[in-house]
Amino acid sequence: MEYLDFELPIKELEEQFSKACTIGEESNIDVSDTCKQIDEVLKKTKEDIYKNLSPWQRVQLSRHPNRPYTLDYIKAICGDTFIELHGDRNVKDDKAIVGGFGKIGDQTYMFIGHQKGNNTKTRQYRNFGMANPEGYRKALRLMKSAEKFGVPVISFVDTPGAYPGLEAEERGQGEAIARNIFEMAQLTVPVLVFIIGEGASGGALGIGVGDKVFMLENTWYSVISPESCSSILWRSWEYKEQAAAALKLTATDMMEQSLIDEIIKEPLGGAHRDPEATFEIIKNKIVKEYEQLKNVTESELISRRIDKYADMGVYQD
Repeated sequence: MEYLDFELPIKELEEQFSKACTIGEESNIDVSDTCKQIDEVLKKTKEDIYKNLSPWQRVQLSRHPNRPYTLDYIKAICGDTFIELHGDRNVKDDKAIVGGFGKIGDQTYMFIGHQKGNNTKTRQYRNFGMANPEGYRKALRLMKSAEKFGVPVISFVDTPGAYPGLEAEERGQGEAIARNIFEMAQLTVPVLVFIIGEGASGGALGIGVGDKVFMLENTWYSVISPESCSSILWRSWEYKEQAAAALKLTATDMMEQSLIDEIIKEPLGGAHRDPEATFEIIKNKIVKEYEQLKNVTESELISRRIDKYADMGVYQD
């Protein structure tokens, strides 16, 4: 397990706990009281650290290398029923976005999401979760297939942004994202969006329009990353912590601004500390929310979704 800077006190206590238990096992000395005391201090330290996280610390947690990614969620939720589909039928198969049909119980869903890599090789293969236009066009093709068969869409958002390369712009990056936003607003099937890591810029919005939008507790959602914001405003990345606070990008900030529907609480320490519990939480949430949406008429579904986004940013003096 890797530890972030602010988690070092936890690392020290966990090492102490492990050493004390090991000494007890190897020497047949009763160290149960010592282990119990360390464990109590450890729990208290965890609670104190994680209940007072700054926006920048939540950004760091959202990027934790051990944090589960889209395919981890899909495989845990669907098991062997997931069938991945490939290609946009135009340019190529973008590995930064994955999607396909999968089942929870007897209900089939279309799962779509950004996919990052967990080591240098797979990160390059997945382009660090930054999709090209063909990725968003693949996602739209899959959503339209789901609509054709009356299958609800589940979207997992986790990207540092859409790929900003020259080739991506030449192939119509902006148009692809805009088209997805337009089409997702009018899908005739329920759409549930989960922000499971980073939700940056149009790269997130390209698969982020839904009837319900949920954010995991230690994720962020913003028009720009703290580092990029810092480099624009202060000409340096050194002010990323101030930028993170100013951007109001945490789940709590998004909820206060009515930009999301619910915050999903993570296990203490983040989703990577107990992935199985996180998978179960998301699975149950999908089933529960679909039950509430499955009997809504197509016209009502579209009308609600359009009104939801049209009302964002509207306020009265």
